[in-house]
This record gives sequence, C-alpha cells and structure tokens, in this order.
Amino acid sequence: MDSFGWLLLKAFIPWFVLLNMIPIMIFLERKGSALIADRIGPNRAFIPGLGLRMAGMVQNLADVVKLLFKEEFVPNHVHRRLYVFAPMLSLFVSLTVGAVIPMTPAMDLEGGVFQVQGIDANIGILYVLAISSLAVYSVTLAGWASNNKYALMGGLRASAQMISYELSMGLAVVGLFMVYGSTSLGDMVASQNDTWAWVLPRWGVFLQPIGFVLFLVAGFAETNRNPFDLPEGESEIIGFHVEYGAIKFALFFMAEYIHIVVVSLLIATCYFGGYQIPWVSPETIQKPDVAAMLGKVLLVGGILVGCVIGIQLLKWHLSNRKIWKDDRKREGLVLSFLFGWIPALIALILLVAWDGTFGATGAGLLGGFIGFLVLMLKTLFFCWLFVWVRWTLPRFRYDQLMDLGWKLLVPVGLLNIVLTGIFVKLGIW
Repeated sequence: MDSFGWLLLKAFIPWFVLLNMIPIMIFLERKGSALIADRIGPNRAFIPGLGLRMAGMVQNLADVVKLLFKEEFVPNHVHRRLYVFAPMLSLFVSLTVGAVIPMTPAMDLEGGVFQVQGIDANIGILYVLAISSLAVYSVTLAGWASNNKYALMGGLRASAQMISYELSMGLAVVGLFMVYGSTSLGDMVASQNDTWAWVLPRWGVFLQPIGFVLFLVAGFAETNRNPFDLPEGESEIIGFHVEYGAIKFALFFMAEYIHIVVVSLLIATCYFGGYQIPWVSPETIQKPDVAAMLGKVLLVGGILVGCVIGIQLLKWHLSNRKIWKDDRKREGLVLSFLFGWIPALIALILLVAWDGTFGATGAGLLGGFIGFLVLMLKTLFFCWLFVWVRWTLPRFRYDQLMDLGWKLLVPVGLLNIVLTGIFVKLGIW
C-alpha cells in the first residue's frame, strides 16, 4: 500500500471504530439498565422475513429510521444558525478527539512500519485536552441559541461543570507526563510494556493510582453521565437540548456515546497499557513462528466456539419456535448459522487450506489485529462501567458537584503531582 492510501486508511479507521461503537453503546445501555433494574429491555422489533431481533439490537436500527424521518422542526424563537451549528460541533469534537489514540501496535509490513493512529502527535494528550474543551461551546451554544430559560440554565450548568472537571483531568495527566517523560500517547503505551516491582505491568494504574481515580471521576463529569448529568437533567425539563428533536437531537445523542467511548479508550491507553498484553510484547507476537502458533490456536478456537454457539442457538430455536406465531420463530435457526455454523466452517476451511506458516506481513497484521482486540476489550469494560454507574448512583446536587471538583479533586490532583515528583526524584519509578 502506498503512503497516501495508508494515510487515508489511518484517518478512516478511528472514525469508523467510533461511529460503529454507537449502536454497541446504545445496546449496552439498554440491556445494562434492564439487567440492573431487573427488566428484559427491548426485544420486540425484528427484521421481517428473517425474524431477527438480535437481542434488541434491531431496535437501534428502528430508532435510527425514526429519527431520520422525523420532522425537522425549528422553533421560531431560536437563533437559527447557532441552533443548527451546536449539535454539529458536538459530534465533530467527539470524533476529532479520538484521532490521536494508537489503536494497534506498530506493524512491520513489507512496505514499512505502520500503525493505526490517525495523528501521531508528540502533544497527544495535550491535543485531547485542547479539543475536548471545545465541547463546552457546543452545549453552551445549544442552551443559549434555544432562547429558552430552561435550556439556558442547562447550558450554564454544563459549562461550569465541564470547565471545573477539565482542570482535574489536566492535573491527573500531569503525573503521567512525569512518569513516562512524554505527552505522546504512543510513547506512553510503549513505556507500559515493561514491568514494575518485578511482576506488575508498568501500567499507569499501578504507577498513578490517584491520578487514575481523578481521571475516571473527571471522565464521568466530562461526558455528562450520572452522577454528573446536570447538563441534561434527564429527570427534569432543564437540559440544554430540550428544544432539539429529530436528527439534531440524534447528533447530541451520538456525541455523548462517542465521548464515553473516547474516555474509555483514553483510560485503557493511559492507565491499562492500551493494546499491550501483560508480560508479552507486541514484537513477540509478530514473530512468524509465534504468529503461526497463535493462528492455529485462533482457528481451532473459532471452530470450537462456533460449534458451541451453533448448538446452543439451535437448542434455543427448538424450544422457542412454538412460542412465536410470526417470523420471530425463525430467529434461533438463522442466528445459529450466522454466528455459529458459518464462522466455524470458514475457520475449518482456513485451517485445512493453510500451510501453517506466516510471512512477515501476515505476522504483523495478526499482531496488529490482536492488539486492536485487546484495546477494544479494555475499552468495552470501561464503557460498561459508565453504564453501571449511571444506573446505580443518584445525581449530585449542583453545590455538591462544585464542592467535589474544586475542594477535593483539585487539591488531591496537586498533591498527586507533588508525590509523583518525590517518587521520580527518588528513582522509585
């Protein structure tokens, strides 16, 4: 692949990943809230003919169609240009932040060394803080341009909250600068490949436990999630987007979930090694002999897992086909082939046709793919944590929100910087 094609691919993949995480996050939110509240969640919408409900995932598609075809109503009393611009700015900022996150290790391919990272910036984490601060403008403009006192109040609360907790987040990452000696996210992930205290991975969560807690709490506040959802005010009519509907509301909705994914990616990257597997370097995985062994294990595992999934879904189909009187009675059978038998058959064909060797390019691509899967698994864990906390903790009052940010998190962040400096000077890290 030429350099121009690789640049286009590097620019496309982060956006593709973030946009495709939106339906996954909505599904996780709906099913997670149902699990916590002892409910079933959405499970009725289905694709005619096939009967596929996909455990409620088809409901997301139905909601997209609904929002796309809803009337584009703009109230007469709003500031029209800023009213339309605010949701677009919100989505743009959320997508742009993810451009500096390294999603795979460096892959040694025939055309050179490649890494999936939109922008390999030396100021990576500073870029994140700078761009994410622009999100304040989107919610403030939405509240002000709506020309509605409730929306304006939500916008003002949003601006105060986000500015306050951006300071705490900035103080949290200062400790990372001091420990890893770089502001580049790529350098931070590479530095976490070593071990610390003989056995622990040199992850940020072990070197900066206080900073991790600060970053996590500030991340909840920056994404406007419970218990910091004062900007939306989901249980009251006071949110900054109270005057928005149809696709403009959907843009705010999408931006919120992308923010969650980006913060989860940053936590996984800065504090949990990113694409690194503990005690195993990416270079080791990309050795042809190691890659060949992993390839065989993955193919054999794919066959076994596919067969197990196919059998379980087939059993589910046989036990439920008499319950449904419409196309949903076919769902188990269709799913057993889509996610069980067909993947198992493909893995079996590849295993039989493969000669058992890997070239340098194949080993590099396999190592990059495994690193990407590791990063996504870590990210999904923290995405689930966002959902779990939202449906568990009650909302703070506004004064409690400000007290926590300015009277607790900021002093603790400054103390963490002092302690980090002492430990670095003593050579502990």
